[in-house]
Amino acid sequence: MKVFWFIPTGGDGRYLATSVGGRATTFNYLRQIAQAADDLGYYGVLLPTGRSCEDAWVTAASLLSSTERLRFLVAMRPGLMMPATAARMANSLDRLSNGRCLINVVTGGDPVELAAEGLFLDHDARYDVTDEFLTVWRALCSGEKIDFDGDHLKIQDGQQMLPPVQSPYPPLFFGGSSPAALPVAAKHIDVYLTWGEPPAQVKEKIERVRALAAEQGRTVRFGIRLHVIVRETEEAAWEAAEDLLTYVDDETIEKAQAIFAKYDSVGMRRQGELHGGKKDRSRAALEVSPNLWAGVGLVRSGAGCALVGDPQTVAARMQEYADLGIETFILSGYPHLEEAYRVAELLFPLLPLDHDEDLTAKKSDAHAVGEIVANHVIPRQ
Repeated sequence: MKVFWFIPTGGDGRYLATSVGGRATTFNYLRQIAQAADDLGYYGVLLPTGRSCEDAWVTAASLLSSTERLRFLVAMRPGLMMPATAARMANSLDRLSNGRCLINVVTGGDPVELAAEGLFLDHDARYDVTDEFLTVWRALCSGEKIDFDGDHLKIQDGQQMLPPVQSPYPPLFFGGSSPAALPVAAKHIDVYLTWGEPPAQVKEKIERVRALAAEQGRTVRFGIRLHVIVRETEEAAWEAAEDLLTYVDDETIEKAQAIFAKYDSVGMRRQGELHGGKKDRSRAALEVSPNLWAGVGLVRSGAGCALVGDPQTVAARMQEYADLGIETFILSGYPHLEEAYRVAELLFPLLPLDHDEDLTAKKSDAHAVGEIVANHVIPRQ
């Protein structure tokens, strides 16, 4: 297993949907979380994207010098970014971090937010753009020259001067559950991500992506995005889950669910179906699979489920997902600083972690030596 943590650039606190017990997500606080994850041995961290967050690329770059081994999973947004610009950003972050850049391809599922960013394509058209974008991006990061004339993108004499450290490019992560999304994943992606769902649903999704990838002559790895509430005892874990909802009332749930209803994301719809927007916030109503609790999704977009239990139980549930083919676990918990320690201390000794890759072997020599001539020609050595 590879276990990631989360950098909460959109806000953090002890409870959901309130400023009570809230944390100011200053640079110093985010740095504390990143340094804790680095010291505790997490494989990497996910940085969220969207207008409610600090920019993922700027945040990751600002945290590089404060960490040594931690990898940064940052969002690339087809339709909001051009592939050549995104390739240059990825290559730069990968070189300057000594191979610690990972890419999360986010097509987006909130039409209201996308319209505010200037993107007015419908759901399936956005995945058409993503397909063209990744075709160009992969070629550029691999050191190829490319001319491309698609329905949405046109590139003439595309190329990058300086390559990334990782070959052929920083690994691509992607989550999308719709019929339009899965073929894109099968064609381009290295790690397919699912939000937390009951194991039977995750198994079905993995099998579909594997079959589509096989048709492309490719293999894909798999990951899952979950919250986690782990305590020394089962009873204490469930009490902590209920405490998270202390300030969540019916009105707040209704407001959140009304916003989510405007999304055209199939993944969000699947998360919503798990809890059904229930006003009953008891364990019986929100435990949608053994130890899988959908309470977070009542008011939070994106990942809405948490694994809840004592260390042995949570580790066993993670192993159930691993047995289905899940290798990467992207976890989070409130508040993220304390929970980073709790998860590492209670769970890591029970998990078959694979975090020992030697980054020193990836050190890049692909730096400009002398100024590039006319922005096009590498100086003769």
